[in-house]
Amino acid sequence: MKKSAAAAPKRLSAEARAWWRGLVAEFEITDTAGRLILQTGCEAFDRMRGAQKAIETDGVTITDRWGQTKPHPLLPVERDARAQMLATLKQLNLDIEPLRDRVGRPGGE
Repeated sequence: MKKSAAAAPKRLSAEARAWWRGLVAEFEITDTAGRLILQTGCEAFDRMRGAQKAIETDGVTITDRWGQTKPHPLLPVERDARAQMLATLKQLNLDIEPLRDRVGRPGGE
């Protein structure tokens, strides 16, 4: 595969492009379907970050025009984008070594 084929889509944020490059390199994601799934996950990541920034600026609740306190309208956007991002990572079926809760060799099977 050509080196340029590993380039992250330009419309992604710098944070998402770094995530893209790291995952492509670490897990050798070279197939078209895998890259499309990863791109979808990175786009969801950017959407989640955008919603988080607005929520951080405005607060978790907002006041509507009648003076009523309501949940920020971007809370579901953040939740759904996070779920989509995590679903794409699961779809990629990355071989992630589980963390061990103690020092030493793992127990026998």
